[in-house]
Amino acid sequence: MTLIAPTLQSFFTDRLTRQRQVSPRTIAAYRDTMRLLLTFVHAQSGKLPSQLDWDDLGAAVISAFLNHLELERHNSTRTRNVRLTAIRSLFSYAALRHPEHAAVIQRVLAIPPKRFDKRIVTFLTAAEIDALIAAPDQSRWEGRRDRVLILLAVQTGLRVSELTALNCEDITLASSASVRCEGKGRKQRAVPLSAPVTALLRSWLRERGGRPADPLFPTRTGRRLSRDAVALRVATHTATAAQRCPSLLNKKVHPHVLRHSCAMSLLHAGVDTSVIALWLGHAGVRSTDAYLHADISIKEKALALTTPAEARPGRYRPTDKVLAFLDSL
Repeated sequence: MTLIAPTLQSFFTDRLTRQRQVSPRTIAAYRDTMRLLLTFVHAQSGKLPSQLDWDDLGAAVISAFLNHLELERHNSTRTRNVRLTAIRSLFSYAALRHPEHAAVIQRVLAIPPKRFDKRIVTFLTAAEIDALIAAPDQSRWEGRRDRVLILLAVQTGLRVSELTALNCEDITLASSASVRCEGKGRKQRAVPLSAPVTALLRSWLRERGGRPADPLFPTRTGRRLSRDAVALRVATHTATAAQRCPSLLNKKVHPHVLRHSCAMSLLHAGVDTSVIALWLGHAGVRSTDAYLHADISIKEKALALTTPAEARPGRYRPTDKVLAFLDSL
């Protein structure tokens, strides 16, 4: 028997932190997965996490945990697969350190990710974007902050984590205005800013009055906005904008929809998908294919280029009595 605790500790301190140098967000996601898993096993077996060995985490237990996430915690299939990825990463690391548990580890590594329906991405039209940007109350400090945040998100396509991580020094308002951010995989990128966004940011930075290392979008107390806070602000302003633009009532708008809207705006402007992938910080061009599927106008243009099939209306009538008999059955 070999306890899990020492390997789990070295997995975070050695493999993830020193060897792979993963981002703090990845550390937090893997930590939450292990905490949920160990809590689940403790509730099922009564064993404390420090007393568990690898035989206590067999494929049956891991499968039961994944079902628990979906059925009892109501996690989506995507979230279930992300948790499984974290577990498989731990077990891949353990396979090198504990060959005596190879059979148990290999059975867990053989658990496949679950397939799920890929829905068409939601994005906002130009009229909906205008209504959303106009929704925040400009007589209040929070409203002026939210307007800049929403406009910056729509124009740059930054992820919500990238938006909340921005500092004042990440904005360049010189002749070639841009914003710098660090995305997934510690990849840094710079995104150009349009003239209206540059003017609004210049005004906001004067009002913000922060130091270079201070958050660009703070709370009233100066702390950095959280992901949940941004989602709440977007939902609140969407409800206000829906009074002016009723089509928003049929859409569930969250911060990532602003990112989708940026991608669709670039696509409609004729920007190549490889450039859009660089703009959004995608790992590859294939990640941009979702916007091609969502854009009905591209498919309509393709349809217009085709030759319509000529088919005269009418009902099929068999020419043979035997065929007529078979058709009547």
